Amino acid sequence: MSDSARLYGLDMTVHRHPLGFSYGDDVTGPMPEIRRLDQIRPSLRDPQCEGPEEVYAIAMDVARMKDREELKKRMLLFGVVTYAAGRLGEEPIRSQGHVHRVSQHSGWSPPELYEIWQGKAIVYMQEYVGDDPGRCFAVIAGPGEKVLVPPGWAHATISADPNAPLTFGAWCDREYGFEYEAVRAHKGLAWYPLLQGNHVIWQHNPRYIPGRLQAVTPRHYTEFSLTSAPIYQQFITDPGRFQFISRPDKYAGLWQNFHP
Repeated sequence: MSDSARLYGLDMTVHRHPLGFSYGDDVTGPMPEIRRLDQIRPSLRDPQCEGPEEVYAIAMDVARMKDREELKKRMLLFGVVTYAAGRLGEEPIRSQGHVHRVSQHSGWSPPELYEIWQGKAIVYMQEYVGDDPGRCFAVIAGPGEKVLVPPGWAHATISADPNAPLTFGAWCDREYGFEYEAVRAHKGLAWYPLLQGNHVIWQHNPRYIPGRLQAVTPRHYTEFSLTSAPIYQQFITDPGRFQFISRPDKYAGLWQNFHP
């Protein structure tokens, strides 16, 4: 087994120049899509800021070839993302704030399970995208740690260290879709991450009702039977383990009063 397979559950290599991925002989995946600075300016606190031209690379539907039919049957998809090092003006490198589009097969806005591979991440999430964002969390995670975003929550993934690139994998619904309009209407999420030196601080977005941001570390999500093994390896071991991602409706009781 290659070192990457032990770390990620998949035989693949992360590239920096240019941003992207290459796959081992038994792994299939698409050419990564590159998110450029000009594409994500509408979701930034300062749309005119300077930063790396290529902000991050994303590849959706990465899998071992022998797993593809099982993943399709279970409506699951594995995505991988890698960020450039650096900053976006006063903000850290981050994804655009969004909500997952409702999937036709479940009738729910799907959850998403992240696993940090390289660097340090903050997964920011808020319950709603209306003027009242509800509960707001910043989950601070390092390599090997998992973060679960519950159904319907708006979220963004932030690089917490401007000097180190961030890479992560994630389990998603196969009918994944990103909705940006409600977040962009508020000029972003309810809290802006800002860099003070090499540390992330938070500024409230005045377009939302004032509230409280809770900074937490990841927990183990034992209610979903997760272990410390790489999340792709957990699928190999038990292909039914991640049905809560594609069929959150079947786990409705576990999402009530969910705490990240």
